[in-house]
Amino acid sequence: MLQVKYDRDQILHVIENVTKKTLDMDLTWDWPGGVAYYGVSRAYQTTGNQEILDRLVKWADEYIELGLPSWTVNTCAMGHVLITLYEETGDQKYWDIVLSKVDYLQNHAPRFGDNVLQHTVSVSNDFPEQAWADTLFMAAFFLLRVGSKLKDEAMIQDALNQYYWHIKYLQDPSSSLWYHGYNNINKDHMSGFYWGRANAWGAYTMSQVKPQLNDWYLYPQCMDVECALRDQLAALKLVQTENGLWRTVLDDEDSYEEVSASAGIAAAMINNGNPLHTKYVQKALEGILNNISEDGRVLGVSGGTAVMKDRDGYRNIPKDWIQGWGQGLALAFLSDMLR
Repeated sequence: MLQVKYDRDQILHVIENVTKKTLDMDLTWDWPGGVAYYGVSRAYQTTGNQEILDRLVKWADEYIELGLPSWTVNTCAMGHVLITLYEETGDQKYWDIVLSKVDYLQNHAPRFGDNVLQHTVSVSNDFPEQAWADTLFMAAFFLLRVGSKLKDEAMIQDALNQYYWHIKYLQDPSSSLWYHGYNNINKDHMSGFYWGRANAWGAYTMSQVKPQLNDWYLYPQCMDVECALRDQLAALKLVQTENGLWRTVLDDEDSYEEVSASAGIAAAMINNGNPLHTKYVQKALEGILNNISEDGRVLGVSGGTAVMKDRDGYRNIPKDWIQGWGQGLALAFLSDMLR
């Protein structure tokens, strides 16, 4: 069991500040909001603060009234908070939207190979036959949550199939670190870098599989997830910086430290529960807290990142602005710390 030392009141204070700042942002119905409000919903579940739920409801209702965008893999990220809103309010309209996202992913979203979801950011065929680590958070984890709630075996199997093939496509067997993307047409990893946030998407969502499935050991794919996460975290601890963070290109000492990746990776270590990771989580906690301002801005978060052409493409992504995914992953990490 992890033995991390922390001040509970301090963590709650930081969660309060980050949540307030996040809810004050004008986030749209897309993946930045999806990750941000997932984190906010985790903060609500951790603190029980009714004001958080009320503000989430107000935001969602206003957006629903204005009209929702077309579904893509990225816009399906908003499904996470809708699950929480339905569970907490019982309002059927939230669940109906959840199910419409599920219908899109199962019946309309582009797929390739062994029924693998292609990563889509718009209604165009953005990245033909490409698998990105991002898809695990935006779609596979979402499908797993819904399938588990409904006890829908076909949906659970579809979600686990996404995990299985993303592991096969993106985890390097020699290093156990994850590539950003895979191009099935060219059969390559494009630029072939170990992008930090890709490793966070992979590690965090894999760490959520067991909690979603009571009888996880009855699903053979879960054994792949368990082993993939075990090996990935063992490799990630070796590239943690002295500041307790991980770089935007993990094995590149000239790449900057990136806080959203660090939060996702550290949260995965908490959820995995290996006591040997205690010192790495302890360092990460200090490093992440040092990058959260008093007014709740999570600092040092890289902008939205496609699979870049070269190393400099990743190194030069700006990190001067607060981002929804930085806020959300930090909240998920801090909430997991207190659970």
